[in-house]
Amino acid sequence: MKERLEQLKAEALRQIEASDALEKLNEVRVSFLGKKGELTGVLKGMKDVAPEERPKVGQLVNDTREQIEKVLEEAIRKMEKAAREAQMRAEVIDVTLPAKKSTVGHRHPNTIAMEEVERIFVGMGYEVVEGPEIETDYYNFEALNIPADHPAKDEQDTFYIGGDFLLRTQTSGTQVHEMEKGKVPIRMLAPGRVFRSDEVDATHSPSFHQIEGLVIDKHITFADLKGTLAEFAKELFGEETKVKFRPHHFNFTEPSAEMDVSCFKCGGSGCRFCKGSGWIEILGCGMVHPNVLRMSKIDPEEYTGFAFGIGLERIALLKYEIDDMRLLYENDVRFLKQF
Repeated sequence: MKERLEQLKAEALRQIEASDALEKLNEVRVSFLGKKGELTGVLKGMKDVAPEERPKVGQLVNDTREQIEKVLEEAIRKMEKAAREAQMRAEVIDVTLPAKKSTVGHRHPNTIAMEEVERIFVGMGYEVVEGPEIETDYYNFEALNIPADHPAKDEQDTFYIGGDFLLRTQTSGTQVHEMEKGKVPIRMLAPGRVFRSDEVDATHSPSFHQIEGLVIDKHITFADLKGTLAEFAKELFGEETKVKFRPHHFNFTEPSAEMDVSCFKCGGSGCRFCKGSGWIEILGCGMVHPNVLRMSKIDPEEYTGFAFGIGLERIALLKYEIDDMRLLYENDVRFLKQF
């Protein structure tokens, strides 16, 4: 048995010496020390050894295993060290070469425009409030004085999810949620994503952003609305900006209006940007309809208010002189780098 172990050790050391790769050293380990290796086979033959000789033979097997393992580990360490040194020589870094410039992202033009609008109204004492993108028919339509047979509720204009739920078509529902809390006076701004079944073109998208504003208090008049929005326009487009209000109709406001601002490109003299009119339509607004106040448990005899809605993409298009809304969503880095 001793001679057999000496032969196995000599053969193992020879194969270790002849190995020129880590894979071959692993094969030697498996061949001699593995579960089905040569030394395991010797241990299985212990049943044929006389009982009084078994301790000696077992000790010899363990000594042989330790000697082979010691030589094998040393060979692996030397080979790994040589491989690392070769890799380092092959991957020498020239520290004199110019470094690669890291590209850092920045805010989207929509985000820049929204933060500027929020900054202006927060400076006037408004609170920014968020609402759910999935609304019920009540909050999106009924509570805003939009009757059941109104064209805006048609399936070709609204994304219905099922039952009474839909993707909100406006952020005005957030105003209803806030009014129902019963904490008046209210001075709030509700920015958010809205959804309408529109074809994608230069000025339309099925998903875009709105910023709704609401003020509820005692003795609020249309003069307060005009003064607030005129100040907003000057902050956003410049101190020389003028505003003009045109009569309009919205179900949730009465009276209602659309507001134009004097063209900030030509100063009102007429250009391509304002299509020669000298004015640019910017938002819709009006005094909160008494029915809307009543449905939210606010007494219209005691409280009045005004509301306005701004298309965020329209602000971005105007402010940065972009003529195609699709550019805001195509994620073209060449375009976005300009902001």
